[in-house]
Amino acid sequence: MEADLYEEINGMIQLYLIRHSMTAGNLKKRYIGRTDESLCPEGIVLLESYIQKNIYPEVQRVYVSPMKRCMETAKLIFKENFYEVEELRECDFGIFENKNYKELSDCPEYQAWIDSGGTMKFPGGEDPEEFRKRCVRGFEKVIKECRHDQIKSVAVVAHGGTIMSIMDRYARDENGQPDGSYYDYQVKNGEGYELIIADVSSGDSRICAGSDIWRSGVAVSSGENDRSFNLRGGKNYKKLIP
Repeated sequence: MEADLYEEINGMIQLYLIRHSMTAGNLKKRYIGRTDESLCPEGIVLLESYIQKNIYPEVQRVYVSPMKRCMETAKLIFKENFYEVEELRECDFGIFENKNYKELSDCPEYQAWIDSGGTMKFPGGEDPEEFRKRCVRGFEKVIKECRHDQIKSVAVVAHGGTIMSIMDRYARDENGQPDGSYYDYQVKNGEGYELIIADVSSGDSRICAGSDIWRSGVAVSSGENDRSFNLRGGKNYKKLIP
């Protein structure tokens, strides 16, 4: 990015969305939402391998879902005090909780949920749309606090569903249009996305991309280093681990 363009943007925040490492339930492909699992040995080994490869950046502040798997992931990576955000918790999967596809194959409620394209409320659990709204509220709370405290680099350690909710709301293609749907933003354990959030006006609080950033309050873009973000075009995000 050109230096003058870089200087033109106020309140720039470099942000990383990181999914927690593996749990026993993840290994068995179970729906793990409200179940408060710790990382399994394989998850710790995976995370340590990424840490040794310097995958994760140094940041000024870390926000985290209050669930054990996220807290333990954040502690291994960042070893600092964390800011817990309740809204970043994973979805409550109701009667599907802690079960996998095979165990649910004869469940009529599960088949009905599949047939709905995953839009139906989880029986005994959370409505997917309300869950996504909750995650977005938590994300916007993080951004607001970082702006207030003049934080320039921040990590958010959360869940796959939380990250997909944020990306589904804010990810944009080269033309500033939605770049996919919720399930397109799945990431593996320990992986995530890198974003740049730039406060370019005092009005609107949207997050968008391309030329639209000059008409919005916040812009998200991606790049290889602090001065290479393509804020006038291109997708507004990149994977933390390509």
